[in-house]
Amino acid sequence: MNTVFIAGHAKLPAGMAAKSIFETLTITAEIDKKYGVIIDATCTLATDHGKDFISRLLKGYSLLDGIDEPLAELKKSYLGKAYNALASALKDLHKQYQLIKK
Repeated sequence: MNTVFIAGHAKLPAGMAAKSIFETLTITAEIDKKYGVIIDATCTLATDHGKDFISRLLKGYSLLDGIDEPLAELKKSYLGKAYNALASALKDLHKQYQLIKK
């Protein structure tokens, strides 16, 4: 298998629908081992539409290039309450990726 599965986690803010199901928000991603490209991704937002949006937003980015570009795209495109949690989970995902690359 030429991919790895990594998860990044962050606390959810109060007042979110997903908060009644999960205490944390998780972004999971299948990542190409050689190039660090996100092949597929999902998250624990409450709606399928939100999950699909995050998946489409993250697909194709290489974690070898860092996460500044996907974070900037997230900030520009996602205007919901979970922005900070999504950004933190993405940063945690990148941190986990860096640990396995060592």
